[in-house]
Parts: sequence; C-alpha cells; structure tokens
Amino acid sequence: MTLALLSDIHANLQALEACLRHARERGATRYAFLGDLVGYGADASAVVRMVMDYAARGALVVKGNHDDAVERNAGYMNEAAREAIEWARQALAKEEKAFLAGLPLCARSGNACFVHASASEPARWVYIDGQGAALRSMEAAKAPYTFSGHVHEQRLYARVAAARATSFTPHPGTAIPLGTHRAWLALVGSVGQPRDGSTAAAYALFDESAARLTYFRIPYDYAQAARAIRRAGLAESLAFRVERGI
Repeated sequence: MTLALLSDIHANLQALEACLRHARERGATRYAFLGDLVGYGADASAVVRMVMDYAARGALVVKGNHDDAVERNAGYMNEAAREAIEWARQALAKEEKAFLAGLPLCARSGNACFVHASASEPARWVYIDGQGAALRSMEAAKAPYTFSGHVHEQRLYARVAAARATSFTPHPGTAIPLGTHRAWLALVGSVGQPRDGSTAAAYALFDESAARLTYFRIPYDYAQAARAIRRAGLAESLAFRVERGI
C-alpha cells in the first residue's frame, strides 16, 4: 500500500494537482494532508474543496497554523501572510471554514503519527529545526514513523540512541528504507511554497509494506499560480516567492 504525504499546499492549486497526478501515477492508494491547506496562495476554496473530497474517501488530514489562523487571530504572522489569511476568510465557503476548524492537530494511523509541526506541542507550531526538536517530536509521537511539514523543506531524521538523532537531506526519487528498529521523523516538504531555490513542488510517498520512503520534486505551472496571486490582489512578495522558490 502506498501512502502519499502532502503538506503546506498554501492554496496553490496548480502545485497540488501536479503532485496528486504524480502520486496516482506512482500507485498511491492512501493520502495524508499534513496541514496548511490555505495561506499565501490564491486558490483557497478550490484547494480546501479538493482535500475535502479526498477526506470523504478516507484521506487523513491534520490542521496547520495557517488553517488555524482562518478561525483565530494570527498576530505572529507577517503582514503578507495575515493579508492572505484575511483574503481566505472571505473566499472560503462556510462549510470549507468548518472543515478547517474541525481538523485535528495530530492523528495516528497504524504505526505512524501525522502532525503539521511537532508532536510534542502541536498547538504551539514548533519548528523541527534540528535534531533536538526532532527527538522531542519523536518521543512524544511514540510511533516508529512521524510525518510532518511546517518547515517547507525535505529532511529525514532518525533516532539512533535515547538522546541522539541523525539527519540528512534526501535525494528526490531515491527510495529510503525505514526499518522499525529505530524511530523516524520525515519532513515531507511544501507542495505550494518550496523555499530552497527550486520552484518544483515537494511531496513524498511511503510504501507501507516495504517500509520505504521516497521524496519527490514535481515541476508545475508556477507562473499560473503567481498570476492567480496577483489577480487576487495579494502581496507581490507572495507571487515572487512562488516564481523563485524562496
């Protein structure tokens, strides 16, 4: 069984469609959306509606901080991000906002934990920015596999001792065996706003039967996504980031 792991879509419909198409072609049978469906991009309603359809067919979905900000005040965000959230509030239908509000912060399925940020404090939106933060999340998850987003990068952590972890940046397209003799935390990257200098959307596939994780970068029509941001009247910086992958 192959599980598609998608996070930080950020209302980028073109990137989401490209990743879902690639996942289907690769035989994905299950889907997990790891938060931040909205924010930054200009297709909030279409993205949320698409994820709602997947959820109705059994997909797992957890809440991200931008999804949470649709319902609550997000004073910690920068001005462009706050403007995009306010735009999303106006663009989303009542049932779409209710869907976001009802999402769990953390979910478990089989031997995996799914959370947008850290399983140690999911409501505080802690960044997994190093081995210490990764260890705390893995310890709280109490599962062989923890899948997360939030930091907009693709990275894999492994707990090799009680208080020690290793990490590395994976090579897209290379399957990585994840043996259950140790705990793993996978940051699956951002579908809608990658920030490593590449415009290609990021997501991952987990072959559950073989316990192999493969990260992918998927080219998509980022120019169309940027045009949608400009048409919506959102901050120019948000279109620029999509065009440059930063």
